[in-house]
This record gives sequence, structure tokens and C-alpha cells, in this order.
Amino acid sequence: MASGFADIEQHLDATSGARLADYVEFLRIPSVSTLPERAADCRRAAGFLADRLRQAGLEHVEVSETEGHPVVYADWLHADGAPTVLVYGHYDVQPAEPLELWEKPPFDPRVENGRVYARGAADDKSNVHVHVQAAAAWLRIRGALPLNLKYVFEGEEESGSEHLDRWLADNRERLAADLAVVSDTGFFEGNLPAITVGLRGIMYAQLDVSGPTVDLHSGGYGGAVRNPATVLAEIIAGLHDADGRVAVPGFYDDVRPLSQRDRDELARLPFDEADYLASIGVDTLWGETGYTTLERRGARPTLEVNGIWGGFQGEGAKTIIPAHAHAKISCRLVPDQDPERVFGLVRDRIAALAPAGVRVETRYIHGGRPSLTPIDHPATRAAAACLREVFGTEPVYIREGGSVPVTASFESTLGLPVVLLGFTPPDDHAHAPNESMRLDNYEAGIRTIVRYWDALASTRLR
Repeated sequence: MASGFADIEQHLDATSGARLADYVEFLRIPSVSTLPERAADCRRAAGFLADRLRQAGLEHVEVSETEGHPVVYADWLHADGAPTVLVYGHYDVQPAEPLELWEKPPFDPRVENGRVYARGAADDKSNVHVHVQAAAAWLRIRGALPLNLKYVFEGEEESGSEHLDRWLADNRERLAADLAVVSDTGFFEGNLPAITVGLRGIMYAQLDVSGPTVDLHSGGYGGAVRNPATVLAEIIAGLHDADGRVAVPGFYDDVRPLSQRDRDELARLPFDEADYLASIGVDTLWGETGYTTLERRGARPTLEVNGIWGGFQGEGAKTIIPAHAHAKISCRLVPDQDPERVFGLVRDRIAALAPAGVRVETRYIHGGRPSLTPIDHPATRAAAACLREVFGTEPVYIREGGSVPVTASFESTLGLPVVLLGFTPPDDHAHAPNESMRLDNYEAGIRTIVRYWDALASTRLR
């Protein structure tokens, strides 16, 4: 470790037990944002976080109301002439079901084998707690931070961030900054330190096919009317071609091509396709021809069916032609695709595939824009240097296939470049039973953020 941080290192070493106990207390709060019955728990988590921000020495701490769960805001703005960084994370968590697959209750954290197990242990209470503890260490030991910080911790990320964009727009002036650091990401396979430079956006829709007004006897009406379930299957089959490309006219028109450097960075990642196949239980991979698995997984757009239902699904037999059939469809988007434009293209393609004899409706559910940060941005280079110093390994640059819509909101609403810097391990089981966080990642994450603020203080970000 660098001698320039010996005093902070000594403090962190001496306070690790108390810090872990506080982290565990945070994890006990069942702040599940999607469940109305957990609204009070979400507010309790927001209050817990606000209290810890005050204890850390941060100022203007506020539990800011929205039409849903509150946003927790805090800042420290006394570093004259230094950059201002906006920090984002979320205190809400996914539902814990199925409960029977947890080895211990999901909100009764257990610490064993160098990990803490609980819902939210990784996603995203670990990263949130890391940031609070890094600020607390600076202010306790040095009495000041080397740059200006503003914190935005939301409570609806796991339920679509429905009210965050409005809150960002309403608070645009007080959120003015030079950079946003989003800590809702993690490391690459093998627990390699990683910086996420790209996140795909999303377009989510529902497809409804309706035929007769009621279910019909397949003996009396089979062969005489269109079957909505069959039509649904035909439409879905028509959304891809044999080469794995999305068969929607115009779908690729706005896709930004991968640069050679993008492809080179992805190619150098230590990715084992045989292990990948084994981990997901399939015997072959499939996707758009002309691209590697990692390119298809994080840097190319997709269209997937997420759910399909209609007709009789119980035990035994029931010979009907169903009146309705439905599917959920999502598209993962890359720069410079717009979710509403993509929805229009998909809706038009579905309409073109729909035959006479049924009614087809495609409904937009939600969307989020993609995000991309250049590898050579000064803030990205500074993050890489800090990860290398703390973890002793050269970090890799990855593109995540998932979506964190707030990153695009920071870019479009606030005009900020974004660095995605999180510390969760790839085997954290986020969103699944027995979610966990490696405690060495957690502790090293605090030390990385301590150094990152110092590095950014002398970095030209604009």
C-alpha cells in the first residue's frame, strides 16, 4: 500500500470489526422496493443511511421525498478549486424468494469463510457502505476530503427507478458536478478487478394476441379459426433470422459499430467458453454470427422472449383453442439506440407478421438508454491506477449485458461522464438465493475509493 495513506490504512485496520457490524446491521433491513408491504422498511433503510452519512461528517444530509421510496442525498463541498463528483448507489434490494433455497434467512446475515451472506450483501448495499466508510475515513483522519462530493442513493433501482429521472430533473442545479461515479457493478470472472465501460440499455414490451371472445372447443372449431397461441409462436419465430440477427427492419440502423480497440479489450479477457457452458447447463452457444460470445453478451443488441403464456396449463388434458396468448419481450440496446424508437420498430414488425383472424397489441412497459464511457477518459484511467495499486492486478475493461438506466440519465439529464466502479465478485449470486459479498473485496473497495478521491482531486475531468 502507498505510504501516502498510511494513517488512513491504520485507522481502517483498527476499525474493521465495528465497520463489519454496521454493514451487517444495514443488511438486516428488508428494503425490498417492489413489495408495498416493505415500504416502511425501505424508509428505515433510507434513515439508517442518512444517519451514517451524518456520522461520517457529510453535510446537507436529506431523506428526499419522491412519489415512491425516498432518495438519500448528502454532500461535502469545501475543496475549493477541486472537481466535484456525484456518487450513486441504491439501498433497495430484490425480493428474497424462493426462501426455501436460502441456507439461512435472507435478512439474518451470516459471516463465514470470508463472506457475508444476506439479500443485498452484494447488490448494492456493499458498494453503498464502501462509499460511506471511505468518506468517513478521510474526514476522521484528515479532517477534509480532497475533492467535492455529492451522494445520491436511491430506493427504487430494483423496481425500475420509476421516480428517479423526475427527481434528477427537479434537482439539476444542486447536482451539478464534473463526473458521476456509479457503484452498482462488480468484477470479472476469477474475481479480476474490472471497470465497466459499457452498459446496455433496455426496451421492455408485452405482446398480446387475441382471437375468439372465449376459449373454443378444439374439436368443434379446430381448423376453422386462427389459434392465438400458434400465431404468437409464429410471430416470435419471425423476430430472428437463421444467423441469430434480429429480423426487425431498421433495428441495427443506429447501432454504433465496435471499434478495433473495443474488440481487442474484450478479446483479452480470460473467458473460458467451456466453463461458461458448464456453468449454465447447455451444450452449445448461439447468437449473432460474426461476433464472439463476449461481444454478443455485452456489446451487441438483442431481442429476447422473457415469458410466454396462454391456454390450458394444468394437469391432464383440456382440448381448447385459447382466446388469448401473451409474451413478454425485451431488447438490450447499445449506443446509439433509443428505446422508444426500437419499440416502434418492433411493434411495426409484429404488426406486419400478424395474420388476419386475430387482434395483436404490443404495449411498451419501460425503457432505459445504454451508457458508454471511453477507456481513455482521465477518470477511467485514474480508477484503473487505484485498482491496480490496491488489488495488485491490472484491471480489465468490461461491457455488461445488463442495464443500469441511471447511467444514461446522468449523461442526458445532468450532462456528466460516468465511471462504473463497483467491487462485487462475479459469484455473488445477486438476485438469487444465498447472495454474498467477499469481505476482502469490501475492505479493498474502501481503500480503492480512498485513493480514487485523491487521484481525481488533481485530474482534469472536463
